[in-house]
Amino acid sequence: MTVPAGSGSEGVARTRRRMGKRLSGQLTTLVSYLLLGAGAIVIMAPLLWMISTSLKRKIDVYVFPPEWIPDPVMWSNFRDALTTFPFPLYTLNSFTIVIFVLIGTLLSCSFSSYGFARLRAPGKDLIFIVLLSTLMLPTAVTMVPLYLLFNRLGWIDTFLPLIVPSFFGSAFFIFLMRQFYMGVPRELEDAARIDGCNAYSAWVRIMMPMTKPVLATVAVFTFMWTWNDFMGPLIYLTSEEKRTIALGLSYFQGSARSSPELHLLMAATIYSIIPCVLLFFVSQKVFVKGIVFTGVKG
Repeated sequence: MTVPAGSGSEGVARTRRRMGKRLSGQLTTLVSYLLLGAGAIVIMAPLLWMISTSLKRKIDVYVFPPEWIPDPVMWSNFRDALTTFPFPLYTLNSFTIVIFVLIGTLLSCSFSSYGFARLRAPGKDLIFIVLLSTLMLPTAVTMVPLYLLFNRLGWIDTFLPLIVPSFFGSAFFIFLMRQFYMGVPRELEDAARIDGCNAYSAWVRIMMPMTKPVLATVAVFTFMWTWNDFMGPLIYLTSEEKRTIALGLSYFQGSARSSPELHLLMAATIYSIIPCVLLFFVSQKVFVKGIVFTGVKG
């Protein structure tokens, strides 16, 4: 059996090319992991500094260069931070506001977005454009008129100014949910209407169960924004027993009469972010799914 001339050299060349591609792919993977690791360290650095500071003594907070490993470890900072001010009460107030805002936002935004996505009405697109245009209004523009309105209604120093507006929808969340509704097949609604469902029944029985990913996305955003809201409670709440956890954190930043308590502030901050972290990890899969679907549908 004769071997064609040059076949051996061609096989060696192909083998070298495959090995070169494999090494190139491994090198690319290694560089990618190194870059991702460096980025993760940069992103995690503030969190690690916060944890380190929360376990230091007050005199060790301002040491330069900073000591990342506290010595001694002051676990008592967490107890002092949560007992210096009534943080359990602040936490209860924050949860009360968040729960009602979640209910109002999910109901109003899902119902409004269903109307914009599915129902036919004259001027619907114009109304939707006007709704989106409200996103360009700075918060400072509406701050004074809203305060005067709530003051006239007698709602100052109550939770109502922080809760009631959520039952009238949010332009951003209505847009987000409308994008999701636009991707749901109309055949499902047609089948429901044949079975005797009206628009309200189709929304409750067909659309709501199918939109759990986007509902979870809206719920996560609403929870985090409401939980961390500082300006709203600062403006509308005056009584100490109605303060929220975001206002409680500001007490450790110091004033003209007292120096900042950064070690206690970091300890209280870690306590305040626990609900947000737990919520994100619990709903992570559904949250990411909702973001992806709203980006590719509609």
